[in-house]
Amino acid sequence: MSKRDYYEVLGVERGADQKEIKKAYRRLAQKYHPDRNPDDASAEAKFREVSEAYEILTDDEKRAAYDQFGHAGVDGQAGGFGGGGFGGAGAGGFSDIFGDVFGDIFGGGGARRNPNAPQRGADLRYNLELDLEDAVAGTTVDIRVPRHVPCGHCDGNGAEPGSSKETCPTCHGMGQVRMQQGFFAVQQTCPTCHGRGESIKVPCRECHGEGRVRETRTLSVKIPAGVDTGDRIRLNNEGETGINGGPPGDLYVQVAIKPHPIFERDGRNLHCEMPINFIDAALGGELEVPTLEGRVKLKIPAETQTGKLFRLRGKGVKPVRGGPAGDLLCKVVVETPVHLTEQQKDLLRQFEASLGNSNHHSPKKDGWFDGVKRFFEDMKP
Repeated sequence: MSKRDYYEVLGVERGADQKEIKKAYRRLAQKYHPDRNPDDASAEAKFREVSEAYEILTDDEKRAAYDQFGHAGVDGQAGGFGGGGFGGAGAGGFSDIFGDVFGDIFGGGGARRNPNAPQRGADLRYNLELDLEDAVAGTTVDIRVPRHVPCGHCDGNGAEPGSSKETCPTCHGMGQVRMQQGFFAVQQTCPTCHGRGESIKVPCRECHGEGRVRETRTLSVKIPAGVDTGDRIRLNNEGETGINGGPPGDLYVQVAIKPHPIFERDGRNLHCEMPINFIDAALGGELEVPTLEGRVKLKIPAETQTGKLFRLRGKGVKPVRGGPAGDLLCKVVVETPVHLTEQQKDLLRQFEASLGNSNHHSPKKDGWFDGVKRFFEDMKP
C-alpha cells in the first residue's frame, strides 16, 4: 500500500516551519494515541503514521531527502516502534519523538541538557541557635560548615593526573538514556556514567572520580540586632562548589532563639512573670525588675492581684527590619508563703479572724461564689 504524503498526514503546508509541524503533531498524537483509543487498530495505525511523518519532517537531512525524492529518499530511515531496550539519547527513533513532544505536554524535558555544561552548586543550610541577649543586641559568631570543594589532586577533573576521560559508550555523551516498551518511553540517567556523559578509566585516588572532596570551613557570620526565630541570613557563594566550572551556591543561616529563663519573646515584645509576696501585693511597694538593658524600679500599687500586667515601654526588642522597640510586659504572680512556723500560722489565723465574715476584702471571691450559686440554680429542673 502506498504511503500518504507526510505533509498531508500532518495537515501542514510544505513550507511549514518546525513550530507548525510540532503543533500539528501534538494535536494529532493526542487524538490518536493508543492510551486514549484502547483496542482501536485504526487509531493505532494513524498514530504510527503521524509519528513517522513527524520524525522525518523534524530532521533537516531526512526532510531535505524527502522533499527531493519523496518516500524513496527516506525509506528505511523512519524509526521502528516495536522493540524495547536501551537506546542512546542521540539514537533517534520513536523515543526521541516521545520525549520531544510528549515531554512538552506532560512537563518533561524535550530539550537535551549537556551533562558537561556548567552547573550552579547547591545551596546549603546551617541551623544556628542564639541566646536571646545576642539576638536582641546583635553579635558575630563563627560557624563550621562542611561542604564540597574542587579536588586539588585532579583539579576537579575526576581523573587521575596523566589519564583522560572518554565519551560514555552507552549514552554517547548525552548523560541520559531512554527505555522504550511499545509506545511508552522513559528517560533516565545513564547507568554507566551516572549522567556525566563521560567515563573515567582511572579515577582520581583522592576524590574517587567525583571531582570534589568534602572539607569543613570556618566562617564568621555577622548577626544583625533584632533577629528572631525563623529569620535567615544569606551568605552569597558560600554553598556547594559549582560543577564543571559553574558558580557556587549560597549558604543560608537559619536562626532559632534558645529558651530564656526569664523572658519569652513575642515579636518585638518581651513577656515575663513577676512573683511578689502577698504583703507587697496588699500594701504596695517597689520592686526591681530585670530587663535586657539592666534593672529598673517598678512601683507596685496596693491591692494588686495575680494576673495584673505592667508595661515597661521601650524595654522590648527593636525589630531587625526597623521600627521602634517593643515593650516588656510583666505579669504579676502573687505567691502564697510556704514553710511557715507555728507563730506565723497563728498570726495568719488572727489576721483571718480580724476580717470577719465580710466579703468586702475579697471582691472576686464574693463574685465567684455568686456565679457558682446561679449556675447550680439554673441547672435545677
